[in-house]
Amino acid sequence: MTVKEVAEYLRVNQRTVYRLAVERRLPGFKVGANWRFKRGDIEGWISAQSTAALPADEANAHGEGKDT
Repeated sequence: MTVKEVAEYLRVNQRTVYRLAVERRLPGFKVGANWRFKRGDIEGWISAQSTAALPADEANAHGEGKDT
């Protein structure tokens, strides 16, 4: 996938995709001067972002994990 395709898929600006890729926060690789992304890697990244567990202190602050 290209930067444009990833941006459309994630519904974010292309600059956001570039920034996340450069910061190594989004899985991608360069072919010459252009970034490329594997759809499976992007889908895995999305899953990891949405299933990241909150630390125990944050979960308690949000009322999660309480029985009352």
